[in-house]
Amino acid sequence: MAEFLRIRRGRIGPADVGLPTGPGIRRTPGLRREELAALAGVSVDYYIRIEQGRESTPSDAVLGALARALRLTADEHAHLLGLADQVAGRTPRHRQADPRPAGPGLRLLLESVRPSPAYVLDEVNDVLAANPEGLALMPGLGDWPPGARNTIRYTFLHASARTLFADWDRVARNCVAHLRTAELTAPGRTAALVAELSEAGGEFAALWRRHEVWVKRGGETAFRHPVIGPVTLGNEVLSTAGDGQRLLVYQARPGTAEHDALVLLALATEDVGTP
Repeated sequence: MAEFLRIRRGRIGPADVGLPTGPGIRRTPGLRREELAALAGVSVDYYIRIEQGRESTPSDAVLGALARALRLTADEHAHLLGLADQVAGRTPRHRQADPRPAGPGLRLLLESVRPSPAYVLDEVNDVLAANPEGLALMPGLGDWPPGARNTIRYTFLHASARTLFADWDRVARNCVAHLRTAELTAPGRTAALVAELSEAGGEFAALWRRHEVWVKRGGETAFRHPVIGPVTLGNEVLSTAGDGQRLLVYQARPGTAEHDALVLLALATEDVGTP
């Protein structure tokens, strides 16, 4: 929590919150502690204790005031509250889901949405199940053993990922920001994946230190696929109730060139078979 607050404070300048910058060169990047304390309506000493980790039970009201002063998003505010629960040793606000396989209903959905590539993911983006088009959309993912299939691991470690994703930097940043949301609900699995990816390369570690947090709720992803060529697909993320599992579907409107590309991808999977 202390590190999260320090980093966020460093990203907000005085001008961003209507404060004068004053004469001379500021030695502190972003807001000074006393400036943030004043904006949040708390004493400087109390805020310093929070940021130094000496205050473990700040109230939700204080954390809300800090979130507003730091211009945190709703996802970031929720993450700050979760970090506070962790520091205080309280029961997490979001239940920590035990890993379990994708249920039959979700597996049926994977078949129902074909030829749209689709996956059942857990909190850390382990692929619990995928339809044939889902495996084909990410070349090489299906070659990994089922227990190693993870879309974040794929993004950072698979040789195909950097050419597959037309905007790899944005995809990588989104992956890491999502993984931050799992830090509180699946801490053990998150820590193991973070350690693996940090050891494998500096890019992940640098993004992880940014403490960016947001929940993926859908959007668009541009691909440069070796079979269907350049294609931009919409994606939707549907969460199940209480178990941390999500259905991720890439899709295109029928009658468009993008949908034709998905039909071609489905035909290609039938020709070569899918693991």
